[in-house]
Amino acid sequence: MENREQRHSLLWFLVALFVTFSFEAQELKGLVINELEQPLEAVYIYNLNSLNHTHSSENGVFALDKTQIGDSLRIGLLGYKAKTIVVDDTYKTKDVTVVLEEKAFQLEEMVLTEQLNTVSTITRLDLNTTTVNSSQDILRKVPGLITGQHAGGGKAEQLFLRGFDIDHGTDLAITVDGMPVNMVSHAHGQGYSDLHFVIPETVNKIDFGKGTYYGDKGDFNTAAYVDFSTRDYLVENTVSVGFGDFNTQRTLGMFKLLDNAKNKNAYMAVEYLASDGPFESPQNFNRFNIFGKYTTFTPENNKFSLTASHFTSRWDASGQIPQREVDNGNITRFGAIDDTEGGRTSRTNFNAAYIQNLEDNSIITTNAFYTRYDFELYSNFTFFLNDPVNGDQIRQREGRDILGLNTSIRKDSYLGSIPFNYTSGLGIRHDIIDNVELSRTANRNTTLSNVQFGDVNQTNIYGFFNTEFEFGKLKVAPALRVDHFKFIYKDELQDTYSLQSQSKSIISPKLNFYYDVEDNMQLFLKSGIGFHSNDARVVVQQTRDILPKAYGTDLGLVWKPVPKLVFNSALWYLFLEQEFVYVGDEGIVEPSGKTERFGLDLGMRYQINDWLYLDTDATVTRARSLEAPSGEDYIPLAPDVTLTGGLSVTDLGRFSGGLRTRYLSDRPANEDNSIVAEGYVVTDFNINYKMGDVTLGLVVENLFDVAWNETQFATESRLQNESQSVEEIHFTPGVPFFVRASVRYTF
Repeated sequence: MENREQRHSLLWFLVALFVTFSFEAQELKGLVINELEQPLEAVYIYNLNSLNHTHSSENGVFALDKTQIGDSLRIGLLGYKAKTIVVDDTYKTKDVTVVLEEKAFQLEEMVLTEQLNTVSTITRLDLNTTTVNSSQDILRKVPGLITGQHAGGGKAEQLFLRGFDIDHGTDLAITVDGMPVNMVSHAHGQGYSDLHFVIPETVNKIDFGKGTYYGDKGDFNTAAYVDFSTRDYLVENTVSVGFGDFNTQRTLGMFKLLDNAKNKNAYMAVEYLASDGPFESPQNFNRFNIFGKYTTFTPENNKFSLTASHFTSRWDASGQIPQREVDNGNITRFGAIDDTEGGRTSRTNFNAAYIQNLEDNSIITTNAFYTRYDFELYSNFTFFLNDPVNGDQIRQREGRDILGLNTSIRKDSYLGSIPFNYTSGLGIRHDIIDNVELSRTANRNTTLSNVQFGDVNQTNIYGFFNTEFEFGKLKVAPALRVDHFKFIYKDELQDTYSLQSQSKSIISPKLNFYYDVEDNMQLFLKSGIGFHSNDARVVVQQTRDILPKAYGTDLGLVWKPVPKLVFNSALWYLFLEQEFVYVGDEGIVEPSGKTERFGLDLGMRYQINDWLYLDTDATVTRARSLEAPSGEDYIPLAPDVTLTGGLSVTDLGRFSGGLRTRYLSDRPANEDNSIVAEGYVVTDFNINYKMGDVTLGLVVENLFDVAWNETQFATESRLQNESQSVEEIHFTPGVPFFVRASVRYTF
């Protein structure tokens, strides 16, 4: 009898042992959600026993290897209360669901080794602590990026980053929900990026990376990339009305179309903005935006989302004015030489995205998009230099359809005992550009002559493979990207049928290293090759400078010396095979030779207490042309020093707000630095006071009423009463002291 009991005991022990090892051989699957039952992305799941770790995907799903009964898991995300759970035998038959409770953001809780992208996490932190007041503020959330608006408020911003005057996007790849923002072979300039179709309050996340080191990023990713993601749901409805100086007004409405549930959400947002600006000739600027998004989840936690948006804008502009006319008193800083400049633009987007969890714990992400885009711009950079009778006004115009598809698969696995993950992807983008035009005009009404007029078809097919191997504290991340382009141009100005084409492929390898010295310090070494494409109208006439490469490397660290303070820094270098420069008087892009830039990025975030937050980012750069003699090798408008920063107040009783400052140093405006674009320091202030469901807001731009030039160019021009042309600074003045007030109601 005793032997039988012993055999039974042994049998049950073996069964229990078998179950335990069977469970250990399987991955623990789960879902992380918030209190509204919405999935949470980038949550860190850490096994305190096996030391294995993973992150939740965009749809909140995770799978953790080598987890057995009795293990303790720590689950945390910045801005939420961390949880610890013990794995028991109930998880053998069902996936674990973890609910995290939202709380005040605490920098001291940030553990560097837990972040998917440590530097990009800083931007998420900034979004939580600093108010976004305009569409320009969206891009300014990227550390070190400075924007400048000109030509009436409706034109895409001029961008400065890492010693680049990026013009409107030539060296910065921008996407929104996987849709490209940069316009290839654009009527106004290569890479033109108009982000005004995004309503600022709909932005949920900003992911960015500086340099050429990311396999899933392609055309225009030389200085950096920026990916914006919109909200999947609204917590509450919002109506906001604002008024300010210069006949400025803004109305915003954001409304839930469905009650938030675990399986589906829908909302829409509407924005109207109008302003005359500070100029003597009113801008008559107005913009209308509408955006809608529907998101649903299947029982397997697969996610489908559909977004649709439309944006339209029109404006008049005073244009860039010559410094000599201000100095001699003929016009004021806010006057004009030709106030018939201006334009109109519109963009309609449809984007469908699907995230699917596969049985082998892989995740497939796919999005398909369609964009209809129209653009018309009138400019006069040189006044009467080329045409002393009619003036030098030009019109740039196009109509465009963009179709595209992106798909990628991510898999976490092991190579022997080495943790290993990979992401591979394929995609296509096809631009159909009808009647892309550069013409000489008078008073917007009369076409004097056509300089360029034709149709462009441009296709980019790509594939990439990102990998990451984890050797204890060291991560090694090689990547490879392949792009193929087909350029077709039909010249409508030829008497006979003329169709030109060109094809080109490029391979872009990357290799990155990350080393976790401690939980509070991470070192990184990044290297890679990127590129920016040339305009199709130029490409079809030549076999070179089609896809000039950019070679970059970064050596840096992220460091938390004390719990509430984080530093990030990087020494970096970037070499371009061909620099593209916008030529104002012709409205074209032309090559200007090989260039190099190297510099130092410095950033700091300090949470002084629960409600006061300090941040700053600085970049010091040396930018030079490599094909010009010393002293004549300056890169026009490349800034040597940029600095941004400020203080933010969150939830101080009923108050929130902040003080923001940006600095752009003096910079050469021409190749020999004989003409200098003056730098500036501008400070903005905002304050909000919450009374139940009503919030009163006040924004003051240019708090100290500095006379500053927002954009500047060295341009040769001639006025109607001048016999000789003059090359000097032409500028658009920055806004003077400017106050806006708003009332927001939530329900």
